[in-house]
Amino acid sequence: MPARSSSGEIQVECNDLIVSKTDLDSRITYANKAFCYYSGFREKELLGQPQNIVRHSDMPRAIFYLMWEHLKQDQEFFGYVKNHRKDGGYYWTFASVAPVYENGQKTGYLSARRCPGESAIQVIEPLYQKMIELEKSLPKEQQIPMSSAILWKAINKEFATYAEFALSL
Repeated sequence: MPARSSSGEIQVECNDLIVSKTDLDSRITYANKAFCYYSGFREKELLGQPQNIVRHSDMPRAIFYLMWEHLKQDQEFFGYVKNHRKDGGYYWTFASVAPVYENGQKTGYLSARRCPGESAIQVIEPLYQKMIELEKSLPKEQQIPMSSAILWKAINKEFATYAEFALSL
């Protein structure tokens, strides 16, 4: 197992690809060995569970809202995600999430995650911290719009989309 930092972080190895597939309700239908390894869950503990079983509380709601907006429009989403481990630790990934089609029908979603660059996390982590702090201070109906405003302010300096921003890091 990769070394764990004093903060509980596990580094994803650069050669590893974490893959999961869900149904349309975001329930896990497939989890590769790397997903089980980094999440700390056994495959049978993951199958049938919502993908957000690994959602870390430090992740802004606005990022997941953005992801779902992309997926509803049948667009792939690219972004940085901090995941929760079963043992209370965490791991950062760079994620690609896309709709899956079988016989012309959308049947679910495929997520492939890999090791993020350290310099990317140095940019993303403080941005997400600002977003989550704001979200925690607001009523639920204001959280996503106000948190998204922080994200767009950071992105619009150089990039037209979150994907361009995320892929540039």
